[in-house]
Amino acid sequence: MEFDPRIFLFVLFGLGLTLAVTLEKWLAKYWLSLPIVYVAAGYLVFSLPIGLPHINPTVDGFDAVALEYVTEFIVIASLMAAGIAIDRPVSWKNWGQIWPLLLVAMPLTIAAVAWLGWWALGLAPASALLLGAAMAPTDPVLARSVQVGPPGENKRHDVRFSLTVEAGLNDGLAFPFTYLAIAAVGMSSLGAWTLEWAALDLVWRIVAGVAMGWAVGRAGAWYVFEREADAPIEELENEEDSGVDQPTYSTSEGLIVLGTLLLAYGLAEMVEGYGFIAVFVGAVTARQRENRSRYHKLSHHFIDQIEQIVLVAVLFGFGAMLASGVLDALTWPAALVGLALIFVIRPVAGLMAEANCNLPLVGKLTVAFLGVRGMGSIYYLAYGQNHADFQGLDLLWALASFIILTSIVVHGILAGPLIRHAERRNAHIHDGQEDTIDRLTPESRSLRVQPDPKL
Repeated sequence: MEFDPRIFLFVLFGLGLTLAVTLEKWLAKYWLSLPIVYVAAGYLVFSLPIGLPHINPTVDGFDAVALEYVTEFIVIASLMAAGIAIDRPVSWKNWGQIWPLLLVAMPLTIAAVAWLGWWALGLAPASALLLGAAMAPTDPVLARSVQVGPPGENKRHDVRFSLTVEAGLNDGLAFPFTYLAIAAVGMSSLGAWTLEWAALDLVWRIVAGVAMGWAVGRAGAWYVFEREADAPIEELENEEDSGVDQPTYSTSEGLIVLGTLLLAYGLAEMVEGYGFIAVFVGAVTARQRENRSRYHKLSHHFIDQIEQIVLVAVLFGFGAMLASGVLDALTWPAALVGLALIFVIRPVAGLMAEANCNLPLVGKLTVAFLGVRGMGSIYYLAYGQNHADFQGLDLLWALASFIILTSIVVHGILAGPLIRHAERRNAHIHDGQEDTIDRLTPESRSLRVQPDPKL
């Protein structure tokens, strides 16, 4: 029988999906993560001389387009899951630990990486800026192990909360600098184009993304809960023992959430806003409505399943990229820049951002170090390649792939132990804070939902 690479890929993908949950639990015992194994498997399989397709955006422009679209969707799904999982009500005080990570750590990272790209690697200014923008955002896809748990856990964990919200927002906030890099291609001096960038890409697009996400999130929550699709969160065993019929749910509720947040993304992009920001803001906004509703947990589970399906394919695909020679252009200076980002630039920028935060030092170090890089970086690099003629793309892809691979290995091994160490030292919550959070917003209180005595 003739070997068919297409059918073989179906077998590989099906096997990867089937084993994903079991492997993830088993690997956790050995300080390993699923991405490490699946990227390695993808590399080994696609290195075999059996006629499998090559995936290398530096050789084939179609690969860059495909990477942009696939990573765009998985980032959207991850932002949905992260936003729905956040129990903490939105307020300036409750989220005070997040703003410095966005306004200090991220710009410092962009500036440092861009400067090293220009000074140490000899990249053109536009290419160096694209490198900084692509490498700046922490990743909501590969950072699953360090993010907050499913909705309704009601456990305060400021380290996981910081990493989750930072990844949720900075994936959109990297876009202004990507647009700046695109606009800078061929430019030799500052001028009116920089003012246009500041007004449109830096101000309007962010505001439009936040506004559209909030509006669609509110509308979606109204649509769901006015249809009485809510019920108090109860433990499963209580439901079984009570003998009382509980409201039933179907996967159609998950479809509503997915449809609503895809709508937020599309509408935000149509009004020149940032869709990534709209998706995360929309998910968080919808989550704030009827915080105790079991509906949110079911929705999160639905979105999480979609994210895992796409993640398996993307991890195999990244392994295929490595097997296709995307690292061939990597130089020792570029590798040192990548290591500097993971072990020096991000930790130092994170500590500077958290300087006035009352999180214990161990907790600050954990947040600062666990700046996972991943699929968002691939998306921004592919987006830049598809929208402008950047110089040195082979080096940009080689360095980005090296950074992502190093992050997958280093953070995949150290994330679990670091989080557990912070928890043992009670450094995962702010000084003077309780270990639980109040999930009821004023709107929820007005509905007089009876609290669960276990909370």
